[in-house]
Formats: sequence, C-alpha cells, structure tokens
Amino acid sequence: MQVTETPARIEVALGERAYPVLIGPGVRHRLPAEVARIGARRVVVVSARPPEWTPDPGVSHRVVPARDGEHDKTLATVEQLCRAFAEFGLTRTDAVVSCGGGTTTDVVGLAAGLYHRGVAVIHLPTSLLAQVDASVGGKTAVNLPEGKNLVGVYWQPRAVLCDTEHLTTLPERERRNGYGEIARAHFIGAGDLRGRPVAEQIAACVALKARVVAADERDSGLRHILNYGHTLGHALEVATGFRLRHGEAVGVGTVFAGRLAGVLGRIGPERVAEHHEVVAGYGLDTELPSDVDHDELVALMRRDKKATSGLSFVLDGPGGPELVADVPPDAVRAALA
Repeated sequence: MQVTETPARIEVALGERAYPVLIGPGVRHRLPAEVARIGARRVVVVSARPPEWTPDPGVSHRVVPARDGEHDKTLATVEQLCRAFAEFGLTRTDAVVSCGGGTTTDVVGLAAGLYHRGVAVIHLPTSLLAQVDASVGGKTAVNLPEGKNLVGVYWQPRAVLCDTEHLTTLPERERRNGYGEIARAHFIGAGDLRGRPVAEQIAACVALKARVVAADERDSGLRHILNYGHTLGHALEVATGFRLRHGEAVGVGTVFAGRLAGVLGRIGPERVAEHHEVVAGYGLDTELPSDVDHDELVALMRRDKKATSGLSFVLDGPGGPELVADVPPDAVRAALA
C-alpha cells in the first residue's frame, strides 16, 4: 500500500541517537523504509495485532505473537522474547519491531535493550495510550508483584510510527483509556487538547514529551513532570489487580494530584476543580474504586520509583508542576478521602 498523506513528524533530539516520530494514517507502511534507514538486514516483529495489521518490515523476518495486558508484563516474558531473538539468530546489527499497545512496547523495548546488550528497536504503537506516551522516550520496564515498572532500562527506539488507522480497531474502553495520559498532559504543558482531532492530540503530547526527554533523558529533574498522576495511578493498578487500566488509573491519579496540591496549599480551589473537570471531560472516572484500601495505596506509593525520600508526588504549584518529596502521610490520606 502506498502512503500519500504526509504525516506529522516530531524529532526527539538526542544528538546522535535522535529519532523521528511519525503520526498519521497509514504510517505503518513506512516500516520498510525505516528498517532500511537503520541498516538492519533481519528483523523480529513482536506483534499483539492480527496479521493484517502487522506490517512487513521488507527484510528477512520472523513474527513472534504477543499479548497486550499487564499480566504478561514480566521478566518471564522478556526471557521468552530474548530466546526467540536468539533462535532466529538475531545479531547486534539487526532490529526488533514492536507492534501493539503500551505493554507490548514496554516489554519489547526492555528485551531489545537487554539482548546482546542492546539491539535497535522500532515501535509501532497501536493503542492511543501507547501512541501518546509509552512508545516515546526510551523508558522500558516490567512489573514485579511488589509494584509497577520496578525493573527496566532506558533504551531509545530508532523510530516510532504512530498509525492513526490502528485506533479504528480499538474498543471504546481502550480508546478512553488513552485519554488518561492526554488529560494529565493538560497540567504539564500540553495545553487544553479537549475537542481537538485525535491526531493533533497525539502530536501535542508527543511534542511535549520529546522536549522533556531531550532536556532530561534519565529522570534527573524535569522528566519527573511526565509522571503527573502516576504515583497513585500505578498504586491503583496494582491494588486492583490491574482491573483498572493504566490510563483509567492515571485519570484518577490526576484528580488526586490536584486535590493533594490543594490540601498542601500549593494551588487554589479553582485549579483543584479544573483537575476534576478535565479528567471527567474525557469520559474518565474521577473517584477511587470503593473496594480499595487506603493503607494499601499509601504503602504501594511508598515503593514508587520517585520516592527516594518519603512519599513523593509530582504536584502543581505556583511555578508549575514539580516533584515534591516528603509529603506528610496525613495530607495524602486527606486527599484520598
């Protein structure tokens, strides 16, 4: 299939490791050109999509089936993928392609970063959640029973192809799930994206993330803002056994972040209310599930990767969002209540 429409193109500026993010209908068909650009002669395509939605990379390749979903986001899955790479004879000069949602992107990215101490990876994110967030920035990770995304590496892709045609295949809940990340982007510099075409929403979120990653690739400062709403969000995912999906949990976490900032006196009532208004406006739930235990949530949030000093959250404030450490547990419980 020929692609005639010019996609949006956003560059993640990381010097010699810079890479393009292409956004638009049909961009999955540009995969052979990207594989040729990086010089890979053999490719393993790890796909959670059916064959008709899994593009041919244009070189000798093997397709390894995958499943989207947090329950496969484990070190065991990473081992299975690395063994598949070895069985195919993949070398350090070859490449891996992910084709799936955020879970597939994370797991395949981690496997690529570990195999032979790093082989090239190209992401074809197929869910809204993966297109606006997971596929860009090089963070890869899997879960442990003790918490979310606790084992991972930074491994930047060589290209990201966000094909908006993939979004037409999503069930409604999965589309809504992606809006959790778009809602949180409202509070970290993406602007008000409500009512804009989905391709524009994706491009705005990717452009924001690209700027942040270029300035702070390894989470030493500014990149923390991308975790807005995620501290409670990750805890909710684990506490509900992943009954709540990532974007749904981040939506609730974003409302909580507004309330906690209000409890701490960092923002006023109108800004607190705006958090609720924006998340609800995307059709997302804004309340904690009735069956979650607040003590368990606090314990899980203490294990968050950002929590180097007590309970830590990315919170809005007079100077914009920033990482706030040593938040008093009483304030956290008040916001949860």
